[in-house]
Amino acid sequence: MTLTLEWPWVLAALPLPLAVRYLLPAAKAGVGRALRLPFYRDLASLEAGASASRGRLRRIIAWLAWTLLVLAAARPQWLGAPVNLPVSGRDLMLAVDLSGSMAEEDYVLDGHPVSRLDLVKQVAGEFIRRRKGDRLGLILFGSRAYLQTPLTYDRATVRAMLDDTVIGLAGRETAIGDAMALAVKHLRRQPRKNRVLILLTDGTNTAGSISPEAAARLAAEAKVRIYTIGIGGGQVGVQTPFGMLLHQPSDTNSTALKAIARETGGRFFQATDTQELENVYRELDRLEPTIDESRTYRPMRALYEWPAGAAFLLTVWLAAARLSRRARLASLQEGRRHAA
Repeated sequence: MTLTLEWPWVLAALPLPLAVRYLLPAAKAGVGRALRLPFYRDLASLEAGASASRGRLRRIIAWLAWTLLVLAAARPQWLGAPVNLPVSGRDLMLAVDLSGSMAEEDYVLDGHPVSRLDLVKQVAGEFIRRRKGDRLGLILFGSRAYLQTPLTYDRATVRAMLDDTVIGLAGRETAIGDAMALAVKHLRRQPRKNRVLILLTDGTNTAGSISPEAAARLAAEAKVRIYTIGIGGGQVGVQTPFGMLLHQPSDTNSTALKAIARETGGRFFQATDTQELENVYRELDRLEPTIDESRTYRPMRALYEWPAGAAFLLTVWLAAARLSRRARLASLQEGRRHAA
């Protein structure tokens, strides 16, 4: 740590009282009213020795108080060791489909069948973990779209919110256009550079008040790139008394998702199995790499209150000493009056 002064030039005011004393003309004698005491010489002789030493002490304390005030005005501060803070190169929103079809178990993870949403939690969670330095947000949509997590550097919270999602939380239908419009609304408040939305869905737009085409135009105007990921579309195995039966579930509306990506300058991906989805997120890391930049920050703690507080206490002491001296003189005067 280092002790520094933010405004060191203020120290030039230290000799100001001397300049006032020696450069300004002295006050004219006899100006104003004064209380003349017939026994002043007696009082002076009584307090001559003590007053001289007290006067020197008061001058020293007054100079010390002035020095502390000037030091406080110069703003002393402790500077800590430099700390590197990451600078985000991306404002990245994830929009995840929670419609009823995301419960279909047509993926395999670690040798076990899992639902589409469970796979998304696993693979997208790893993607979130890798986005160090980026600001991430999470939108969940079904029949309606909700902002679950605003843009934040707290990747752990975003991942925890994704892990806590359940099918049907936002309804059983699919409002793709509303999710896109909600993402654009929050991303357009950020700097124009590097606004990204990753839209993950397994169905066709069946709900909401905004069509995906209209939302894509809004995104293009706001300079938001949209990467669309189609979930499902692979073969599903169903165990029957006659063995494993494979069937092809209804595919996602890849034509609409491709059009959205093309309109906004992004890309469309189809993830029909676990490996493909993992490859999609690795490709997204390549297309939208994190920017390894940082700014140096030095923690600062202001210390001006300490010299300012000490100067205040010394000033109070001087004022109290002056009042005490006046009270003492008044007491002496009263005693001489009674003696006379």
